[in-house]
Amino acid sequence: MKFGGTSVGDVERIARVARIVAAERKPGRGLAVVVSAMSGETDRLVGLARASAGETPNGGGLPAKDFNDEYDVIVSTGEQVTTGLLALALRRLGIPARSWQNWQIPFRTDDAHSKARISEIEESELGASMDAGVVAVIPGFQGVTEDDRITTLGRGGSDTSAVAVAAALKAERCDIYTDVDGVYTTDPRIVPKAQRLEKISYEEMLEMASLGAKVLQTRSVELAFAHCVPVRVLSSFVEPGEPNPGTLVCPEEEIVEKQVVSGVAYSRDEAKVTLLGVEDHPGVAAEIFDALANGNINVDMIVQSEARQEGRQNILFTCPEREAGRAAETIEAIKTKIGVDEIHIRRDVAKVSVIGIGMRSQVGVAKTMFAALAQKGINIEAIATSEIKISVLIDAAYTELAVRALHTAYGLDAA
Repeated sequence: MKFGGTSVGDVERIARVARIVAAERKPGRGLAVVVSAMSGETDRLVGLARASAGETPNGGGLPAKDFNDEYDVIVSTGEQVTTGLLALALRRLGIPARSWQNWQIPFRTDDAHSKARISEIEESELGASMDAGVVAVIPGFQGVTEDDRITTLGRGGSDTSAVAVAAALKAERCDIYTDVDGVYTTDPRIVPKAQRLEKISYEEMLEMASLGAKVLQTRSVELAFAHCVPVRVLSSFVEPGEPNPGTLVCPEEEIVEKQVVSGVAYSRDEAKVTLLGVEDHPGVAAEIFDALANGNINVDMIVQSEARQEGRQNILFTCPEREAGRAAETIEAIKTKIGVDEIHIRRDVAKVSVIGIGMRSQVGVAKTMFAALAQKGINIEAIATSEIKISVLIDAAYTELAVRALHTAYGLDAA
């Protein structure tokens, strides 16, 4: 069971979490509970760390090599506090519980501070304690290196921690409790008729998470898919005994009726980078995208077209808006080598995507999308596809209109 920051936002909410955990406790069933820091606490700790390192709004401060390891020590304390508070709340209900810190399990990661990846969980002591009937309360978002230095997994890392614990313990299921009651066909704040999905496949959830849906962190879905861990998304604001069906993320084979399109996702954190007049010969594209990869810039859509000038081409790609400046600097550094005439950045764009495992066996999915957007006068600037998704880049001003139009076009509106 995993509870996010809003679910453990204060002592009263932690008491509700304790009641939810108590309701799940049954003879012969071990329980592990992964918790986030109380809402707002991580931001406060990040501010303290940056202030101590001498950072200002204009930059400055210590270099990353001198900052990131101690930054992890500081920001990881938020989850540690929550583990102790929840363990006390459970004991108050008469339930045996104890907190486990990352170094006590231990939760092994690589040494990429502030964005570490889990390598192993040595769960033998943890499992023995759970087998004895003690509820384990574990901090999410963090681990420890081989030389016992604390690491953190990046924002949203508690979901990944929970799935990793479930995989290590061979749990029957991983329940992610959050401030929504499941995975919806799209953002209900934009489309009030959005429907909660009873089930969604790992592949669909992975696409939705990577394309802007913020219900689950992408790495947690990757991990669940790799280890075949069933994941349920549930509301933490429902009292025990009240209906709380949530959404089950599971293998495709468990979904009987496969929708052609299961959901519509969007992301406003996009920028379009256009390279005009690039030399047209083998190896140029490799040179460009190798430089971007070395700069740790995440590229998504890529479109290549002929330029007006003979022997030249134009290349368009998208990346997260916050990385657009670095992308331009990276290309500028190799500009002479690859023969780029101009570099343009456009930030007021959004990516809108339709996702569904039913696309594999259905024709006309793209036609429906393009027709629905055309009917609303929305111009498409770039297109990217995979076996189960189609994404388009559009003017950010039309994001909500596009989402509503596509949701209706694919018959996803609730009656």
